[in-house]
Amino acid sequence: MSNVTLNVKGMSCNHCVKSVEEAVKSAGASGQVDLAAGTVAVEYNEQAVTVDQIKAAIEDQGYDVV
Repeated sequence: MSNVTLNVKGMSCNHCVKSVEEAVKSAGASGQVDLAAGTVAVEYNEQAVTVDQIKAAIEDQGYDVV
Protein backbone atom coordinates (compact mmCIF):
# COMPACT_ATOMS: atom_id res chain seq x y z
CA MET A 1 0.00 0.00 0.00
CA SER A 2 1.11 3.52 -0.77
CA ASN A 3 0.20 6.81 0.88
CA VAL A 4 -0.14 10.30 -0.52
CA THR A 5 -1.55 13.55 0.86
CA LEU A 6 -3.43 15.66 -1.65
CA ASN A 7 -4.31 19.34 -1.30
CA VAL A 8 -7.97 19.87 -2.16
CA LYS A 9 -9.43 23.33 -2.76
CA GLY A 10 -13.11 24.10 -2.31
CA MET A 11 -13.96 22.03 0.77
CA SER A 12 -15.87 24.02 3.39
CA CYS A 13 -18.17 21.70 5.35
CA ASN A 14 -18.84 18.15 6.49
CA HIS A 15 -20.76 17.45 3.29
CA CYS A 16 -17.57 18.28 1.38
CA VAL A 17 -15.62 15.88 3.59
CA LYS A 18 -18.07 13.07 2.89
CA SER A 19 -18.11 13.85 -0.83
CA VAL A 20 -14.31 13.77 -1.15
CA GLU A 21 -13.95 10.62 0.98
CA GLU A 22 -16.63 8.86 -1.10
CA ALA A 23 -14.90 9.93 -4.32
CA VAL A 24 -11.62 8.46 -3.09
CA LYS A 25 -13.42 5.26 -2.11
CA SER A 26 -15.10 5.02 -5.51
CA ALA A 27 -11.67 5.19 -7.12
CA GLY A 28 -10.57 2.14 -5.14
CA ALA A 29 -8.66 3.80 -2.31
CA SER A 30 -9.34 5.04 1.20
CA GLY A 31 -9.02 8.62 2.36
CA GLN A 32 -9.22 10.73 5.48
CA VAL A 33 -10.00 14.43 4.99
CA ASP A 34 -8.52 17.14 7.21
CA LEU A 35 -10.99 19.94 6.54
CA ALA A 36 -9.01 22.61 8.42
CA ALA A 37 -5.84 21.84 6.45
CA GLY A 38 -7.66 21.33 3.15
CA THR A 39 -6.04 17.96 2.59
CA VAL A 40 -6.95 14.32 2.14
CA ALA A 41 -4.59 11.56 3.24
CA VAL A 42 -5.02 8.68 0.81
CA GLU A 43 -3.99 5.06 1.16
CA TYR A 44 -4.09 3.09 -2.09
CA ASN A 45 -2.76 0.02 -3.85
CA GLU A 46 -0.55 1.37 -6.62
CA GLN A 47 -1.16 -1.78 -8.67
CA ALA A 48 -4.92 -1.19 -8.66
CA VAL A 49 -5.27 2.61 -8.96
CA THR A 50 -3.10 5.60 -9.79
CA VAL A 51 -2.88 8.95 -8.06
CA ASP A 52 -4.18 10.55 -11.26
CA GLN A 53 -7.31 8.37 -11.10
CA ILE A 54 -7.87 9.39 -7.47
CA LYS A 55 -7.40 13.07 -8.34
CA ALA A 56 -9.85 12.72 -11.25
CA ALA A 57 -12.48 11.17 -8.97
CA ILE A 58 -12.18 14.10 -6.55
CA GLU A 59 -12.25 16.67 -9.36
CA ASP A 60 -15.38 14.99 -10.77
CA GLN A 61 -17.09 16.04 -7.53
CA GLY A 62 -16.26 19.71 -8.24
CA TYR A 63 -13.12 20.18 -6.16
CA ASP A 64 -9.67 21.27 -7.31
CA VAL A 65 -6.72 19.04 -6.48
CA VAL A 66 -3.47 21.01 -6.45
